[in-house]
This record gives sequence, C-alpha cells and structure tokens, in this order.
Amino acid sequence: MNRKELDPESSPGAAFGDRLRTLRDERGWTQDDLAERIGYSGTHISAVETGRRPPTTRFANSADRAFGTGDRLQRQGQAARHSAVLEGFPEFVVHEGQAVEIRLFELGIIPGLLQTQEYTAAIATGAVRRGAITEQQAEERLALFARRQAALERAVPPLVYTVLDESCLRRPVGGRSVMAAQLDRLVAFAELPTTVLQVAPYDLGERRAFDLPVTLLALSDRSHLAYAESAQQGRLERDIRFVQPLLTAYHQLQAESASQAESVAMIEQLRKGTP
Repeated sequence: MNRKELDPESSPGAAFGDRLRTLRDERGWTQDDLAERIGYSGTHISAVETGRRPPTTRFANSADRAFGTGDRLQRQGQAARHSAVLEGFPEFVVHEGQAVEIRLFELGIIPGLLQTQEYTAAIATGAVRRGAITEQQAEERLALFARRQAALERAVPPLVYTVLDESCLRRPVGGRSVMAAQLDRLVAFAELPTTVLQVAPYDLGERRAFDLPVTLLALSDRSHLAYAESAQQGRLERDIRFVQPLLTAYHQLQAESASQAESVAMIEQLRKGTP
C-alpha cells in the first residue's frame, strides 16, 4: 500500500499527523481500526495524518483516550489549530515542490516564491504587531517560505509563470531598502530561462480575469491542480472540471497583461524611486 511520506517539520499539523501515525503503527492498527475506536471514519484519520485536516479538540481528546497518552495529543493538537499556516496549505506545498509548471497570480503582495527574506520578514513582523500571529508562528511562516524556495532549486527547475497585479509593486513593505531589494529580485527572476514575469496594470480594469490570488500547478503526470485561499483556509482543487476554467482564465489574463519587457521596464522605473 502506498503511504504518503510525512514531513513533521513542515507545520504543527504535519507534526501532529506524524505522531498520530507513529502511535497507530506501534499498536499495529489500521486507519479503520483507529477510526472505529474513536468514532471517526478511516478517511478522516487519513486526512488528519497527512495534514489535510486539522485535529479538532474532540478528535485529539478521543485519540488520547484510545492511545492512553494523557493529554499529549490534545496539547499538540492545540498547537496545530493555532498554526500560522492555513488549512490545506501544507498539502499544496508538497505538490508545489513536485510541479513541472507553476502559474501564479497575486494581488497586493509579492508571491512567496519570489519574496526576499527581508520582505517575508517584514510581512510576518507586521502580522505579529497587529496581534494576528505570535512570534513563534512568525518563525514558522518564515521557515516554511525558506523551504518552499529551496525546494524549487532542483536540477530541472519548474517553469514559473507569474502575473502580478500592479498593486503588488506599489504597496510599500518594510521600507525603501526592503522594497528596492525586492524589486531587484523581480528583475532577476524575469531574467531566468525558466520564468515569465508580467504585470497586470491598473487600467486593465474589468478585463482582469481574477479578483483573488490563484496558483495553478501542472505535475509530471500531466494532471493539474488549483490552489486558492480565503481568510480562513486554503483549498486545493484536483477536479479538472473546476481547474480547466481557471487555466483558460489565466491564459486570457496573460494575453491582456503587459509583456515581460514592458513589465520589467515598469519595475525598473519604480526601482528608481526607491533608493
């Protein structure tokens, strides 16, 4: 039977799933065996183990009783529920690291794969100051961004197509020096042989295909995935009936957006104003 490899370092949810699987394996229980003992389905157990669903308080308490682990899973589950990483995102990151093509559209903020370390840190620091996340969660977020970028530095890197709404370039983050370095990073990114960078200018107006950020992945088996986020969770979509219209809309967006040469010229012009 194929078992998904778990990376307990990727997020608190993944660490909980890895611990749950280890305890289950030590007792020789299948996912269905554990499900029967704690009142859930085997599919639910699988989703928690692989980080696709967070462990609820009831789930963690039931698992503690089944394994005789006191409140250890409950405490670990609490950390997973208060993670700075949205539900669904860890699973997406695994596929992102395996994709042969990545298509990005972003609003208001430079996509994580293209961010400098200082830009990422400034975003995380702002969230801490607002009380949106803790310092520990900020560190978790920074570590995840670093792993994502490192995973793309492979022998055969993926093709990365990026369309940035103009707001991404004009929103100041971290001060002049941070933004200057970030704009330099975008120009360097555009020069790579495996990338295309375009800007969707403000005057695109109603012709802009998306009102929310979206990421589209093509895998080596020619399957396609789409990932999008709300304020509360991320959703990974595999059904081609839903992914295909997004691919079509993305191609339309690329056709309507500025060319890479025009986009780089816009970035360089903005860079002159951020000494």
